[in-house]
Amino acid sequence: MAVEDSSRHPQDPQWSLRSCDQKDKHHVSTSLNYWNDPGDGSRPTPIFIGKSRVTNERPTKPYPYQVSDISGEEDQYTLDKHGFQYCRHVSAEKDFTDNCSVEGAYYSECRELLKEVTGASRVHIFNHKVRRGPTQWHHLGLNNLANRGPVTRTHVDQSYDGAEMRLRWEFPDEADDLVKKRYQIINIWRPIATILKDPIAVADARSVPDSDLVAADMVEDGYKGESWVVRSNPVHRWFFKYKLEPDEVLLIKCFDSKLEVARRALHSAFEDSSHKDLESRQSIEVRCLVLYDE
Repeated sequence: MAVEDSSRHPQDPQWSLRSCDQKDKHHVSTSLNYWNDPGDGSRPTPIFIGKSRVTNERPTKPYPYQVSDISGEEDQYTLDKHGFQYCRHVSAEKDFTDNCSVEGAYYSECRELLKEVTGASRVHIFNHKVRRGPTQWHHLGLNNLANRGPVTRTHVDQSYDGAEMRLRWEFPDEADDLVKKRYQIINIWRPIATILKDPIAVADARSVPDSDLVAADMVEDGYKGESWVVRSNPVHRWFFKYKLEPDEVLLIKCFDSKLEVARRALHSAFEDSSHKDLESRQSIEVRCLVLYDE
C-alpha cells in the first residue's frame, strides 16, 4: 500500500508527473442535476434499495455549472478545509469482482489508508458499492442493482442526523459513548479503470451553505437512514480530477461531528460531452465510519 501524503509540496516527484499548466486543464461545462423542490414544504420522495432493485423517483432539474479540473493541484484540497481529498494509493486488488477479496484484503487497505490520512483510532467499513453499469441504470427496472452505474444527482450520503443513525445502527452498544467524541463518515472512491465517461465531481464545502441541504429518507435492506438532497445555488464550486486512475483515490467526507471544519461535500457524477459515447465507467466506493479517541 502506498499513500500520498497531502502535506507534500506539489513538486514532489509523485505528483509532478501529473502537474500541468492552466492551458492543459480539462475544465468541463456541463449540467448537474439538483433536487426539484416543489415548494410546498414536503419531504423529498424516499429512496428504496433492496430485493435487487433501487427505486429513486425524486424529481430533479439540471442546472449549468463549470466543473474545474484540479490536476496538478491535488495537494491543495483537504478533507478538513474542502470536504474532499485526493490521495495516491496503490491497491493489491485490481478487478474488484470477488466480493470476499474486496471485504477482506481491500477493506483492510482502506482502514489503514484512512488511519494514516486522518489520524483516527478506528475505521469501521459498513458497505461498498461497485459500479459498472450504464448512465441511466435507474430506469432498467427490476434487478437494476446488477447493473449499478453512476449517480447523476447532487447529494450527500448522510445528513447530520443520518450520520448518527448510521453510527447507532452499526454500534448499538457503544453509540452513547461514541457520539461524545469526534466521528466522521468518509467514502473512499476509486476508479477500477481510468475514468473518462461520467466522472465524479465534488463541491467545495465552503461554497455550500446548510440552507441548501434538504433531509431525505433512504431505506436499504431494512435500514432506514437519511441523506441530503440539494437545492441549486450558483455559488456552489465544483471540482474533479481529469482521467483519475486506479492508483488514485478520492476521499469524500459525508459527515464530521467537529463543527470547526468542513463537515460534508456534495458529490455527483456528471457528463463530459467529449467522452459521453465511451463504455460505462467502472468504480468502487467504500463507506467508512471513522472514529477518534477524543
